[in-house]
Amino acid sequence: MDNKEIVKEFEEKIRKNLEEFLQRKEALDSHVPECPDVEEKWPVIARAYLPDGAREFKDYPVVSLGWMMLMGMAMAFYWDTDWAKYASRDNLYEELRDKDGYDNFDDTVVKSLLGYEGEAAEKVTELVSECAARVLDMLHREHVEPGTETAFGCYVAAIHQLYLAGMAMELNALGYHMTPLTAQDIKGN
Repeated sequence: MDNKEIVKEFEEKIRKNLEEFLQRKEALDSHVPECPDVEEKWPVIARAYLPDGAREFKDYPVVSLGWMMLMGMAMAFYWDTDWAKYASRDNLYEELRDKDGYDNFDDTVVKSLLGYEGEAAEKVTELVSECAARVLDMLHREHVEPGTETAFGCYVAAIHQLYLAGMAMELNALGYHMTPLTAQDIKGN
């Protein structure tokens, strides 16, 4: 199996694992919300985040992974709030990071941007941390040689899926429940 196939297969494992975990935690419905607008911003977000995330991965791998899930949550919030304002901006990650620094990115997103407080903020932060720890465990179990093209590809695949999971989780929290409509729903009865 070549590097691309290994990374693609690994990314799919992460997607399934995160979806199942978040559904068990009741943070996602059985039909996971999608948002192509936010998904399309991934390349810009990834390019901006990679220097910070890769640097921090060695000493703080859960943070390096988890911050990207928070970024996905932030992007879903931006989409729901005023996408026309945010869609053309390519520095959204840097703006959030620079508000209170990389080390405080969690508080910036969870409390300042999304408005979670107290126990709700703790629950969201803990859930993000659990997801990042799960993905880190999956990265370790891949047994890819550090510093290789495959290792980098697996890291990018991991943060991509965390970004999408964060986006879906926040869309769900914002009330975007992807449930099938019945004829009665359409008629308004």
